[in-house]
Amino acid sequence: MKRENFITALLVLFTAPSIAWNNIAKVFSRNEKGFKISKGEGRIHGHIQLKGVNANVIDVKISGSDTNGDLAIFEQTSLSQGRGTPLHVHPLQDEIFYVIDGSYIFKVGEDKYDLKTGDSIFLPRKVPHAWTQVSEKGKMLVVLQPAGKLENFFVTMAGVDHVPAQEEIAKIFGENEMQVVGPGLKVD
Repeated sequence: MKRENFITALLVLFTAPSIAWNNIAKVFSRNEKGFKISKGEGRIHGHIQLKGVNANVIDVKISGSDTNGDLAIFEQTSLSQGRGTPLHVHPLQDEIFYVIDGSYIFKVGEDKYDLKTGDSIFLPRKVPHAWTQVSEKGKMLVVLQPAGKLENFFVTMAGVDHVPAQEEIAKIFGENEMQVVGPGLKVD
């Protein structure tokens, strides 16, 4: 066996158990105490007021930091009739929306859906999707699994001190594990 191959084999042999142990340790080091997030409150960040893509308010209900990155849940108060997200992809996360109030249109791949109060939609990872708020006001519960960096995206968008151009928005998407692949949806 060549020396390089031998060294590579040894590295794999000794690092594989370490990687596996780190994943097991994450499960066992999880917080074992529950917590409550009251109506109208956001965990960790308070109300996150978005700028740029839309002017909605995000309340983190369950942070990725609460679940070792396994899950994140957000409540979105929609204040941007006729606006939503650009067509984008989450390569690593599945996303679920539950409409608490109002109406929205969603595009998932080539399919369009009208959602109203009480409706849910599943957006699989790696599939381009977008949504636009149809009603004057609305509210949705958003679930991501695994959590990914959407929470950081919201905090970043709330922290900009200007209305960002589309190029800057696409850059912020990219820095947070999402890729903009097209324009947003227009309400007919």
